[in-house]
Amino acid sequence: IHARNCYLKLPRVFDPERRPWVDPDAASPEEIAAMIRTCPSGALSYTRTDGGTEEAPPGINRVTVMENGPLAVAGRLTVDGEPMLRATLCRCGKSATKPFCDYAHVDAGFTATGEPTPQVPGAEAEAQGGTLEIVPQENGSLRVTGAVEITTGTGHRIAVREKVFLCRCGHSANKPFCDGSHRKVDFE
Repeated sequence: IHARNCYLKLPRVFDPERRPWVDPDAASPEEIAAMIRTCPSGALSYTRTDGGTEEAPPGINRVTVMENGPLAVAGRLTVDGEPMLRATLCRCGKSATKPFCDYAHVDAGFTATGEPTPQVPGAEAEAQGGTLEIVPQENGSLRVTGAVEITTGTGHRIAVREKVFLCRCGHSANKPFCDGSHRKVDFE
């Protein structure tokens, strides 16, 4: 999604104006690994070849609702069957790389609060770790199963669930949750 975390935090290594845009010799492996762990999309990753500890998933699976933008997901994830630790998922319905965000929300003028009202407590998950499975439903929502905390962009808790359906068509009146609007708008 070009969040620019890499460039803003380590511009001597990551510079989109330069070719090649990554110079891995410009910083220590620890500095680069630390910056990569802040990549919200999961587009950047690393594999240790020195026997060091690999990146560990956070202890809490979390979906963060970004203001006028995607869902930033972090945890021990599988997204459409692929294991990962971070992903940014489209919630405007316009991405050409669904279920992933490709920044189409900007050109589409997508607006949706990053501070939705917390849901009434109930049916909360007991544990917050484990694997979080995210499966895009055909022409519909994102089915999320496993313990997950859903937060606003500023970190306020919206809900904690074991199973939830999240809007990815951009039309739900109850964003980030699905309300079935994808059927009315013929979302594909």
